[in-house]
Amino acid sequence: MPWNRSPFDDLPDVRDGLTRAERIILFKLAELEKEFGGRNVPTATLYGRVVEHINISVPEFQRIMQRLVGVR
Repeated sequence: MPWNRSPFDDLPDVRDGLTRAERIILFKLAELEKEFGGRNVPTATLYGRVVEHINISVPEFQRIMQRLVGVR
């Protein structure tokens, strides 16, 4: 069940600077990479797994992914 967002979810964690959404995306990506045997993970598959845990739109997901990979 997706979690309900609060204003605090967008604040970066003091330990590593990741927001809650960024942390979930990276965690799901690591799980999928194991499932795929180290091969590239399709973005649509990752998004599908992420929305099982958080309520996030496609544009917001794409903005976070671009920030994580360093695309401007």
